[in-house]
Amino acid sequence: MATLANDIALTSSAAARVAAIAVKQNRPAILRLSVEGGGCSGFQYKFGFADAPESGDVVVETDGVRLVVDDVSLDLVRGASVDYVESLGGAAFKVDNPVAASGCGCGTSFSV
Repeated sequence: MATLANDIALTSSAAARVAAIAVKQNRPAILRLSVEGGGCSGFQYKFGFADAPESGDVVVETDGVRLVVDDVSLDLVRGASVDYVESLGGAAFKVDNPVAASGCGCGTSFSV
């Protein structure tokens, strides 16, 4: 398990939302971000809660909340920031990914 704050970031807004969900679900405040093949642009982001970091995960912590990313997914999101945004269209976690060459309108898939 490595901690490399320059590789990926979790905003305070996202950390607060993860903490609130974790309390409601009685789970640790650990958000897992992974990248899978699929979506309309080739790759898609997948979010879920983790019980603990796994071997090979990169871990960053913001306001007591941890974001974990496996080493394979990290290559596709290196330098990204995970945020939580609320708008008239709804609320969601958003990845600002500098590695992505293009993305879809919904913001959940991208290509490199």
